[in-house]
Amino acid sequence: MRDLAYLRLLAKEYPTVKAATSEIVNLMAICSLPKGTEYFFSDLHGEYEAFIHLLRSSSGITREKIKDTFGHLIPEDEQVQLANLIYYPERNLGRMIKQGHFTEDWQKITIYRLVQSCKEVSSKYTRSKVRKKMPREFAYIIDELLHVDYNDDNKKLYYNEIIHSIIDNNIADKFIIALCHLIQNLTIDNLHIIGDIYDRGPRADIIMNELMNFHDVDVQWGNHDISWMGAATGNLACICNVLRIAISYNSFDVLEDGYGINLRPLSMFAARVYQDDACVRFMPKILDENIYDAVDPGLAAKMHKAIAIIQFKVEGAMMKRHPEYGMENRVLLDNIDFEQGTVSIDGRPYPMMDMNLPTVNPGNPLELTRGEKELLRTLQASFKHSDLLHKHVKFLYSHGGMYKCYNSNLLYHGCIPMKKDGTFDTITIDGVDYKGKTLMDYFDRQMQNAYFMPEGTAGKETAMDLMWYLWCGAKSPVFGKDKMTTFEHYFVEDKATHKEVMNPYYQLSVKEEFCNRLLEEFGLPVEGSHIINGHVPVKLKDGEKPMKAGGKLFIIDGGLSKAYQSTTGIAGYTLIYNSHHLALAEHMPFDPKKESTPKVSVVEKVKTRVMVADTDKGRELKGQIADLKELVAAYREGTIKERVE
Repeated sequence: MRDLAYLRLLAKEYPTVKAATSEIVNLMAICSLPKGTEYFFSDLHGEYEAFIHLLRSSSGITREKIKDTFGHLIPEDEQVQLANLIYYPERNLGRMIKQGHFTEDWQKITIYRLVQSCKEVSSKYTRSKVRKKMPREFAYIIDELLHVDYNDDNKKLYYNEIIHSIIDNNIADKFIIALCHLIQNLTIDNLHIIGDIYDRGPRADIIMNELMNFHDVDVQWGNHDISWMGAATGNLACICNVLRIAISYNSFDVLEDGYGINLRPLSMFAARVYQDDACVRFMPKILDENIYDAVDPGLAAKMHKAIAIIQFKVEGAMMKRHPEYGMENRVLLDNIDFEQGTVSIDGRPYPMMDMNLPTVNPGNPLELTRGEKELLRTLQASFKHSDLLHKHVKFLYSHGGMYKCYNSNLLYHGCIPMKKDGTFDTITIDGVDYKGKTLMDYFDRQMQNAYFMPEGTAGKETAMDLMWYLWCGAKSPVFGKDKMTTFEHYFVEDKATHKEVMNPYYQLSVKEEFCNRLLEEFGLPVEGSHIINGHVPVKLKDGEKPMKAGGKLFIIDGGLSKAYQSTTGIAGYTLIYNSHHLALAEHMPFDPKKESTPKVSVVEKVKTRVMVADTDKGRELKGQIADLKELVAAYREGTIKERVE
């Protein structure tokens, strides 16, 4: 029973019995509709072209809808053309106009086909919801066309007249674009990004812009995302880390053109300090050419080495500052024997492949030079004052978290830290033990503190440092390994030192009973629930499957990142959950010049069709209905007076 104060507030929005009962009818009708389609992506890694294609094509589902609607009416090549028009209307219309194919007949046929496609994808929504998604300038026209009765000759005439008017008034191109965007918008109801929007790919900033324009999206942070978020707080280790990774993959565009990070001081510092060093161990891996900020690979290598050495210094100081991290054995600059040219790792000396370390003081290896300190101040200012970066980071906070429970699915990027015996691993902070769900909640709170606490507030610096720990700490749920061997990859030839041992979670999670325990830990029912992760590329070419633990666990990192495609054999997965089933779309490497409809396989059928009433949204709507019914009762009893005008 709601208290009277709440009902009075509700009465301001629904001032009469008629208004309240009308909304009850509307909400009950929505509950009776099929649930919308949810899409799950993970590990985008800055691959903006591939991701935007998957988003606009709804991972091949738009192509399937076209086939269902027109398969018996129009040839395959025209179906492909229609699909590509829906994905990229501006680009394709420009080409049609340039080639002289934008004729009146083509416009009529195309508008008709787009209207039919729009009818197909909008069929599970209320007319009101569809109308809200329509562009304002064409909302009335689109609404009319979507609801024409073709058995009524007068209506058919009306329909044809609308299309003639659109063409005669030279707005067909704008109208077609509006229809295409509406179809894109209606095909995906909820979008879940299971972490790592950022990393080595060329333009994570473009992906973020796309996500910010999407109507319903949530993000479960990955360790790369958190590293960028940490950089935005001004954390020096995170700043060095995101710079090092971007430079190592030649991703200068995201830094300079995307976020306006001033790299000139770094390039000048590196060119001066390493002028006689070819920095061969630090040559960038060029997966994508920079469009706006082409940098000579030789200079990029010097910048790469410069920021890597600074990162090892800053990280080393942080590990010593936080003994609770248990990472002091990873302060490897301290373990270099400058006379022997070796580094001690776990008590064993290994030859260093590069001993040209002009900024490292053998007597105090973690000490920053004056030039390094000045450089860090400049870089920190750049990150802290990048308006677009902070706009994106605030979006990640407002739409994201360490995990999400939604429609009986548990979403998180990496893992839940475990011990080998199958019990939750524990982190003790200030005498308090955190594990399982409480650990995820603790990290979530600290992430918020790191960014939103005012400067100088007690605990802010500690929270900022914890963001770096989440990047690479042994008990970080978004890292999931015993250590990060970045130093060894640069300086030690013995590949045994490069090994990073996965958290026991990854062996335990293939068992159904273990996944059931995790679901219970997060308050989800065992029956019908799933865990959805990313982070670890699924090696399909080696026979590995994304579905594990008897269908309880889905790992959907299939290698959207170009760097992983040789490992996985494909270019990513999309998990699709509609009212009938769960399906996996398996993507091939993206080529904008080729048709790339993915292979979609149904992996689980639901016993009965899932309606809105069965979802989290449905439960929310039922609560609203109950409140409105109480309001109606209060009106009828006279407890609250109607405001009749």
